[in-house]
Amino acid sequence: MSDTPFGFGLPPEEPEDGDEGKKKDQQGGGEEGPANPFGFGRPGAGGFGGPGADNPLAAMFGSLNPTDLGAAFQQLGQMLSYEGGPVNWDMAKQIARQTVSQGTPDGVKDESVGGAERSAVQDAVRLADLWLDDATSLPSGAASAVAWSRAEWVEATLPAWQELVDPVAERVGAAMGDVLPEEMQAMAGPLIGMMRSMGGAMFGTQIGQAVGVLAGEVVGSTDIGLPLGPAGKAALLPANVEAFGKDLGVPQEEVRLYLALREAAHQRLFAHVPWLRSHLFGAVDGYARGIKVDTAKLEDVVGQFDPQNPEQLQDALQQGMFQPEDTPEQKAALARLETALALVEGWVDAVVHAAAKPRLSSADALRETLRRRRATGGPAEQTFATLIGLELRPRRLRDASRLWASLTDARGVDGRDALWAHPDMLPTATDLDDPDGFVHREQLDFSELDKMLGEAAGGAGEKPNLKKDDEAEGDDAE
Repeated sequence: MSDTPFGFGLPPEEPEDGDEGKKKDQQGGGEEGPANPFGFGRPGAGGFGGPGADNPLAAMFGSLNPTDLGAAFQQLGQMLSYEGGPVNWDMAKQIARQTVSQGTPDGVKDESVGGAERSAVQDAVRLADLWLDDATSLPSGAASAVAWSRAEWVEATLPAWQELVDPVAERVGAAMGDVLPEEMQAMAGPLIGMMRSMGGAMFGTQIGQAVGVLAGEVVGSTDIGLPLGPAGKAALLPANVEAFGKDLGVPQEEVRLYLALREAAHQRLFAHVPWLRSHLFGAVDGYARGIKVDTAKLEDVVGQFDPQNPEQLQDALQQGMFQPEDTPEQKAALARLETALALVEGWVDAVVHAAAKPRLSSADALRETLRRRRATGGPAEQTFATLIGLELRPRRLRDASRLWASLTDARGVDGRDALWAHPDMLPTATDLDDPDGFVHREQLDFSELDKMLGEAAGGAGEKPNLKKDDEAEGDDAE
């Protein structure tokens, strides 16, 4: 479990040497946007007004030039005037775009994608889809192939991030209104409203920073095993694809094609398993709703909240106010989510390997590189853990891939892919521990299943019973 869940950890650009590092950053006059996005110093703590400043406004804005001062007041106004949902997504997008515009730590700036790069991505996805036809019974799910800049990736994926993060943020917003006694809430209404507005801004800032950093590292729209982009659009980021393959000793064409295979395989799965997206996002939502807020700590923050110190709330969030409940229900929600994500990634890994192995000499090396990237806490996993409070266990991904490969050997491509017909037919966490037991267990009669699904589709919206009454026990459903 992440030590700094839900985007409240220190952003990557935050100095590690405490107040001294903050002084150095703040002397830059607000140019280090993501590290101190609002340009605020701390009164009397070495902020812009200098040590011991007794004027809060001077402490916050004293050394800013007129341009920076105007931007700071504009951002402060955004914080206090926000009246939307639990996260200020306008601010999140602004911070993400600012982070992207600064470039990656190695100095590579974001650039518009040229025509040659777009053509190369489209050709790679088109060829990848042809290869996948032999490896899976699911037809192509990519209606189009696009090459995105990092800024375009931010714009395209923010709606999905909103769906993932809002459930957690809603719990925080509700907790802010519940920490005061009922008789005091009416009197403290303006203060609570201000805190909620600032809380939405703080969430937006942290998420924007994380998404902006991630945009400099992802290679497509499905790196975390979830469909972050628009349905039916296979997407690659040429600049990041090039960076990914830079030191691998593999031709860029092969790197691009292998990553296109993974993107196209994800698109097939999400396009032709209609319940999968809602199943995954619902599992995230169920897990997030089991997060509890340390109300004692939040009460302390509310009691000591100083509107003249807008960093105070963010400090409290960074100190760890949110923890998953240690209950059987929450543990079960975590297991369901981890297993579902592992099954998606494991299926993609197995299918892509089957398609690439006979055709690419670098298939094994690229597969292991991507596996190690995940196992060592790659950027996608780390960001997902930061925003959602969950770290994927790499052992589950490898187990899932091995299980899908064994199913292919035992039941064939059609028999393997037919398990995606309903979530109850998929392997469970226990099955990942014993893949051979699941593979050789008595399987459903898929011809009968197809008949049942066809009859249900022609009925009045009734859901098919995917188990025979006399096979309710001992079949593939758990």
